[in-house]
Amino acid sequence: QLQLVESGGGLVQPGGSLRLSCAASGFTLDYYAIGWFRQAPGKEREGVSCISSGDINYADSVKGRFTISRDNAKKTVYLQMNSLKPEDTAVYYCAAGPYGSRCYHDQYDFWGQGTQVTVSS
Repeated sequence: QLQLVESGGGLVQPGGSLRLSCAASGFTLDYYAIGWFRQAPGKEREGVSCISSGDINYADSVKGRFTISRDNAKKTVYLQMNSLKPEDTAVYYCAAGPYGSRCYHDQYDFWGQGTQVTVSS
């Protein structure tokens, strides 16, 4: 059974850093596109960063601050978030989709339960 479990969220001050992890089970990680998405209250779910084979995409709002990486041996995808801003506050989800999927949430079939990230002083 395919499963994704996020961890690493929490409360951080503006300018701080967090690293989110997405642990995958039940499937071979490198055969899928993996994306990080977020949803703030009252807002639509948006793509933050996605990785599929050698292709990596970032939302303009996080370029230069966030870095996505994957460790296929550990079946884990990471999102390193630096220089966090209050507007980064959201529930962050990881998701798996068909190989080659772009960073649009409707292309992803399997979702984790989400982890809350709150950026506040």
